[in-house]
Amino acid sequence: MKWICVLFFIPIVFFGQKKSVEKIDSTDYFIQLASFNKKTNNYKSALDFSQKAFNFAKQNNNIRGQATALFSIGSTYFDLKKMSDALETFSKSAELFGLLKPSTDYALCFYNIGLCYMNLEQFSKAQINFNKAQSIYDILKIDNSQFLNLQKGILYKNNGKTDFASKLFNEIISKDDSKDIFKTKAEALYQLGTIEENLNHNNLCANYLNRALKLSEKNKDLDQKVKILLELSKVYDKLLDVKKSYFFLKAHTDLKDSLSHLNNQKLDINDYVDFKESERLKAIDQMTKENEAQQKTNKFAKLITFLAIALITILSLLSLSLYKNNIIRSQSNIVLKEKNFELQIAKDNAEKASKARAEFLSTVSHELRTPLNAINGITHLLLEDNPKQNQLHYLNSLKFSGNYLLTFINEILEINRIESCNIEIEYIDFDIKKLLFDIKNSLTEIATINNNKFTLDIDENIPEIQLGDPTKLSQIFINLINNALKFTKNGEVIVTAKLIEYSDDFSRINFAVRDTGIGIPEEKQETVFESFSQGSIEINRKYGGTGLGLTIVKKLVELLGGEINLTSKVGVGTTFDFELKLLNGEEKIQVEKTKLYSDEILKNKHILVVEDNKINQMVTKKMLEKKEVTCQIIDNGEEAVEILSKNNTFDLVLMDVHLPGINGTIATQKIREFDTKKPIIALTAISLNENRAMLLSYGMTDVITKPFEPENFYRIIASNLC
Repeated sequence: MKWICVLFFIPIVFFGQKKSVEKIDSTDYFIQLASFNKKTNNYKSALDFSQKAFNFAKQNNNIRGQATALFSIGSTYFDLKKMSDALETFSKSAELFGLLKPSTDYALCFYNIGLCYMNLEQFSKAQINFNKAQSIYDILKIDNSQFLNLQKGILYKNNGKTDFASKLFNEIISKDDSKDIFKTKAEALYQLGTIEENLNHNNLCANYLNRALKLSEKNKDLDQKVKILLELSKVYDKLLDVKKSYFFLKAHTDLKDSLSHLNNQKLDINDYVDFKESERLKAIDQMTKENEAQQKTNKFAKLITFLAIALITILSLLSLSLYKNNIIRSQSNIVLKEKNFELQIAKDNAEKASKARAEFLSTVSHELRTPLNAINGITHLLLEDNPKQNQLHYLNSLKFSGNYLLTFINEILEINRIESCNIEIEYIDFDIKKLLFDIKNSLTEIATINNNKFTLDIDENIPEIQLGDPTKLSQIFINLINNALKFTKNGEVIVTAKLIEYSDDFSRINFAVRDTGIGIPEEKQETVFESFSQGSIEINRKYGGTGLGLTIVKKLVELLGGEINLTSKVGVGTTFDFELKLLNGEEKIQVEKTKLYSDEILKNKHILVVEDNKINQMVTKKMLEKKEVTCQIIDNGEEAVEILSKNNTFDLVLMDVHLPGINGTIATQKIREFDTKKPIIALTAISLNENRAMLLSYGMTDVITKPFEPENFYRIIASNLC
């Protein structure tokens, strides 16, 4: 908001002691009457008398009188805020004063023209006229710089040049109070205060305004004091000093009411005998009407003032409350950020620890497979060499221990794969009934060892074809049924599958494995699904096991979207049940017959073995030679690429995945650049980040997992030689 300040009007005629007025038609007489009426706010009469003064001067060809009368009319328009009319009249007055010898009246015309342009916010034109006034004062050798500098400063301020404005205002306030003829110092302090307020320097603003207030009281300039009091109230409100803000606002309101009352007091018309009776009665009637209107205005103004004070008080309290709330909120945000940062660090550390644990277990299980392959392989070779009877027991124990260790390693790796989200669910068509019958057939021998009755109870309404992951379902059932058969003797194990819900898209099936075995104590049931957890140490010693089977089962059931439940009672038996929603399949399942191989397929075949471990080289070579297979062994991928690029007599390649130099997958990629048909079978102690699909993507034909079972080893080689 732009504030335009008009300090005062320098009167042309200064009234001294009261003089008797002669009733003559003269220019000065009419101008005196106009000035009197203007002081009593009777602007209509003031304009009439000023016009009579102009007409009289024009009849007598009095140029100075005409100019002075026009100046009086312009000042009346200015007080009435009719700036366009005032500007036009002051301009005509300046033209007439320009025909005479330069005078202070001539300079004042340009000064007041400048004030009109300031009110019209045409600041460049205001500057031009202030400069003209200054040039006339220079000719007259009158120092009015302080007076004009004030207006220039206000111009600079309204044009946004606050630095220039502040410099001029500071020059004014540095003057001695006694030399402040035009009372400009208080106005300069007021303008400086408003500049600092806009810059939010509220304390400095309050200092300037308090000094301006003291000077305005000393100068008895009530109009100026009114606006300073209002500005002080605003500043102290920003400083949250509600008490002072209220004090200055009340002082502003009281003073404004007092001025309105003074301006509306009745004139004692009898003191001016030169008024005609008709003029006096008209004036009294007009003033009475104006007084009534002013009283109504004053009552409304007091109501508005009271409401404003109440509103300012409420807003101040709200501002204070918001300020305190913002401080509390800021402090809470800082604490929250610190806690979030600590939690993020803890989360990162936990993730690193989990990742390190998974990588450690994966590495250990992977590295154990290589020597285990040698142990199992050598055991197999010794068993086939017709050992002595007293050696057979030791070799069978060694084979059992090797197989147990292999199972343990596989279960650790499986848990890590599930926990690291490095396992995907397959969606293929399968027959759930056939899956359960196949598992039953494979475990029948185990059931007979403990003299258990092993039965299936499958709901006939279950659709024949389902869409899901049969591999993971097999893992679940094999683990649960193995446990049931192991912990039950001379009892019964029943596997049930019951249709709970059927729709065109899916079937919800409840599976349960129930036994009549030893049961699980109630206090152990909550921890039975935890890793390495079994019923007791005695049970572990008696029945064996790793304690990882149920952990894998629980994780796989959850991975497939189900939840496993346990019901058990010691001496009565145990039931594990879970529900799965399986999608209904559409395709008919083609039953693949197990491919049988003949040793004749392997005879006289020439195989390249790429293996860096010396013991595994020996084991692999011996197992191949048992089937009359000739082989060449090398220990790195670079040499394998070079040999195969020159020699095409090999029927098949057994490629270890982890080799010194380039690994087996890269070597296979390079071989496929010049030979796309030769069978290349991966030999791998498969790790956490490896899977069959990944290895095949490098161009490998098939995969044999270390430590390998001899029959599976020969079968895979034979199937790739056909």
